[in-house]
Amino acid sequence: MILRPRQKLFVERSLTALKQHQNTLGVAPTGAGKTIMLSGVAGQWLAGEDAKACMLAHRDELTTQNEAKFRRVNPKVSTSVFDAHAKSWDGQATFAMVQTLGRDSNLQNMPTLDLLVIDEAHHAAAPTYRRIIDHVRDRNPNVVIFGVTATPNRGDKKGLRPIFSNVSDQITLAELISSGHLVPPRTFVIDVGTQSELSQVKRAADDFDMTAVDAIMNKAPITDAVIRHWKDKAHDRPTVVFCSTVNHARNVAEAFTAAGFAAELIHGELTTAERQAALSRFQSGESQIIVNVAVLTEGWDFPPTSCVILLRPSSYKSTLIQMIGRGLRTVDPNEHPGVTKSDCIVLDFGTSTLLHGSLEQDVNLDGHEGLGEAPQKECPGCGAMVPAAIRECSLCGHVWERTESKGKVDLSDFVMSEIDLLKRSSFRWCDLFGDDAALMATGFEAWAGVFFLAGHWYGMGGGKKQSARLLAKGDRTVCLAAADDWLNEHETEDAANKSRKWLNQAVTAQQLRYLPPAYRKDFGLTRYQASCLLAFQFNKRDIQSRIFNAAERREAA
Repeated sequence: MILRPRQKLFVERSLTALKQHQNTLGVAPTGAGKTIMLSGVAGQWLAGEDAKACMLAHRDELTTQNEAKFRRVNPKVSTSVFDAHAKSWDGQATFAMVQTLGRDSNLQNMPTLDLLVIDEAHHAAAPTYRRIIDHVRDRNPNVVIFGVTATPNRGDKKGLRPIFSNVSDQITLAELISSGHLVPPRTFVIDVGTQSELSQVKRAADDFDMTAVDAIMNKAPITDAVIRHWKDKAHDRPTVVFCSTVNHARNVAEAFTAAGFAAELIHGELTTAERQAALSRFQSGESQIIVNVAVLTEGWDFPPTSCVILLRPSSYKSTLIQMIGRGLRTVDPNEHPGVTKSDCIVLDFGTSTLLHGSLEQDVNLDGHEGLGEAPQKECPGCGAMVPAAIRECSLCGHVWERTESKGKVDLSDFVMSEIDLLKRSSFRWCDLFGDDAALMATGFEAWAGVFFLAGHWYGMGGGKKQSARLLAKGDRTVCLAAADDWLNEHETEDAANKSRKWLNQAVTAQQLRYLPPAYRKDFGLTRYQASCLLAFQFNKRDIQSRIFNAAERREAA
């Protein structure tokens, strides 16, 4: 398995920091491939060493998933699992569940570790994690500790510096959007006559006083205005709504239903079965809106979700990022046929975007988030002062054009740069017909391509033992990212052939035999170009069939 170029850089920087500090924290949002990078760091640290490593996770399913991905990246490193079902330290790398390992008897039987890796490392300040970390350090004061997280700034203000003295690298949301691994948010800050009151709400111990927020937002005229704006901007989108209290959420769900839109209600007082039933109805399309109170902020993803409504302010930027992040994932067309997603509409009826501005995080290991005023800009269309992070004025609809910034890239100013993505790929991409509408790349075992048809792009992948598969549809950059990831997943570094000498050698006689007559007189044709053309020729029927089927499902939807 091949890491993306940005993932490789993350691994290199993390290894350098570990050698220098004996610990480090890496920050990367959902979509960056945290488990893949975590595996790359651990695998290289263990390579050629008689060392022992443990990878901590806080859920059984994460333990299993992490082990499977680790083996893909490091097939020569032995692994084992220590959780509620299996308790083995036989592997050089052991994947452990925190709640199981944290028990006294299990800690006492744990071998001396040389490397401790913590997934979702913002949990590392919690007592259960600290018991494990302290025990590991007592056993071996020279143990190396590596953590990865998407949200390093905890809501309870506890710092991570007792565990991590430095941050080795941070992949930003803008990087993942510009590379096609997340969709861009289109943010609208909408004042329905409550912003002035909301700005006066006091912060409680860990967030704003939600009872006070409820008193402001939980009113029928306010909810009616929210639904009116949603119908104007996102009425056809699967939508998640974040409310202040259970009563507020119940009233909002009932109002959506009364307006003719099926809505679900999720909150902490429901049983697990009730929650799962509501989520299933939303995910099956039986319901279009899911309204929740602090339940779907973290650990829940349904990629077709393409609208996020904020009916509560957020004291912490990390919480705001988690809420908006529910709508930024790209869609796998095989899991969700007929769904095309190119962006996520964010309707902020609170003050979170005004307070925090850009979604990018400033990591602070000491545990304090800045609470200064977010930057603003003047709308040239109507003169209103709006958050600097938004691209569309919610008052007059003016759209700021995307521009390339030489300094720090703000989330609203990212550049969708397919050319950069092609250059950074481990594989050479071939323009099949010279019209930039069909690109392909091949390895030893797999091929991938992106194709333009009737106004839409499609990403395809296949291989010697796999028929053609639709990987992505919609935005060209997203399709390129999915196609390149397909090659990375099914090839190895040995097969990555971007700079191989044979790429520029002349086409072979054997290849010419199978190429259409039009190409047999192209004396500039190379072996690699011929390889890509043949891959397309041999799979043309499958490629066309899947693209046409996807186009038909799109029309039907």
